[in-house]
Amino acid sequence: MKERTVVLVKPDGVQKHIIGRVIDRFERAGLTIVALKMLRLTREFLEVWYSHHKDKPFFPDIVQQMTSTPVVAFILEGEGAIQKVFAICGPTDPAQAQPGTIRRDFGVDKPRNVVHRSDSLEAAQKEISLLFPSEEL
Repeated sequence: MKERTVVLVKPDGVQKHIIGRVIDRFERAGLTIVALKMLRLTREFLEVWYSHHKDKPFFPDIVQQMTSTPVVAFILEGEGAIQKVFAICGPTDPAQAQPGTIRRDFGVDKPRNVVHRSDSLEAAQKEISLLFPSEEL
């Protein structure tokens, strides 16, 4: 089934100058970019984006990290896109990711793991609507 999903190149990926290398991995896997932009996230945006973490003690650290530089946000489309993106990114913790995944190859730890990816179809739909108004699609 053709799906759409979101990927963010997080500030640590932007700072490492690997945006193109990250995008290349998805394109080589046959996924198509249908929208892309660079933006600076705000605390207010992140309170909605990470609403499930908003009251946790580590939330201020997430906000500090995610607002430190602009991020690159894009929507990928393709057959089984959500699972393909998961396989390309690897698990959240780079130490648990397989060699050849983005997070293992470029990540440092859970907060600085280079990319965010939608973890379900429902999450992807929410994240797409938060990041990209319909006129941008």
